[in-house]
Amino acid sequence: IHYNSTSSLLRPRLCNDSEGSVEAKLALDVLSQRENFTFVRPTTSGIIIVVLSMTLGIVSNIVALFILANAYTFQRRRSKATFLLFATSLVVTDFIGHLIPGALVLRLYLSGGVRPEDHSSTDGMCQFLGGSMVFFGLCPLFLGCAMAAERCLGVTKPLLHSSLVTTTRTKVSLCMIWLAALSVALLPCFQLGSYTYQDPGTWCFIKVLNDIGEVDVAFVVLFSGLGLTSLAVALVCNTISGLTLVLARMRRRPRTHPSANSHDIEMVVQLLGIMITSCICWSPLLVYGLMSVLHSYTGSTGEDLFTYKTLMLRGVRLATWNQILDPWVYILLRRTVLRKIYLIAKCQAGLRSSVLGRWEPTSYPSSDKNQVDQV
Repeated sequence: IHYNSTSSLLRPRLCNDSEGSVEAKLALDVLSQRENFTFVRPTTSGIIIVVLSMTLGIVSNIVALFILANAYTFQRRRSKATFLLFATSLVVTDFIGHLIPGALVLRLYLSGGVRPEDHSSTDGMCQFLGGSMVFFGLCPLFLGCAMAAERCLGVTKPLLHSSLVTTTRTKVSLCMIWLAALSVALLPCFQLGSYTYQDPGTWCFIKVLNDIGEVDVAFVVLFSGLGLTSLAVALVCNTISGLTLVLARMRRRPRTHPSANSHDIEMVVQLLGIMITSCICWSPLLVYGLMSVLHSYTGSTGEDLFTYKTLMLRGVRLATWNQILDPWVYILLRRTVLRKIYLIAKCQAGLRSSVLGRWEPTSYPSSDKNQVDQV
């Protein structure tokens, strides 16, 4: 984003020395147009960043999708299969959510962006891009929350989990999650909120600045509230699951079969990775959106308007990394990878006994070892 400081220096002089003259008005128009042009014009580096981000996100999601699909094919434990079904749906959603909005943003970059005077326009492309960002933003948060709740039930109440959680109910839950996110994204179609171009005119999102009404405030509060609530519920569920597994490990008898617990640990570790990634990537945008709309509605933005625009831009750029980093949780935090990391750490530290010893290959029966190698 660039600003033309020459226009701000010459504008007072033109107005004072030749107020009302035709030459002054023409000069102001030329300077204003130049100012708008330099503000909107996307840079080549920005286009390169968008292309690299899209490429990295697409490759990462494809690799993670292949790993999860292969693991789901060879999985026989129902609880693990349910988790993999949720995880596969999350990766597919991230992949589509990275591809569609990314292509639209790249198109806006290549076309030179939208001028500031046209930011309030409500064309079809802006509405679709804004709705896509809301939909593909809420879906990963909802799915992460549902996965954490499912694992918490499976770890703390395994018998209840086995009777309640089935493949059919899991698929129904996935459809309900997608439908809930879609319902929120379509609210502007019923005049319940609005989407608009955001600085520097290369992306669209919920209206949080300039001419904010009560409906706009309610829409932003709904979006941010749902996102932050999902993160909070996931945090609570993952904490309960982690503590339960730690206590179970401490109380476990030496001859107890460790295979089931190892699967639970793997899933909880992956959920922790998903939750940490979502918190880091999405919390800034959710908080910045609330701050911006509340200050704009109360008229307290003042000279900080540019600051709020910058915060929103940084927030959305950080949020896009969630769809890039999520796949690497499944790529890196698998049992095979964790076992190798543990063995390397054990060799370096010379450890002979540890709680993490459950990851050691000798702690698995031969059938479980083959299953892990397949995953």
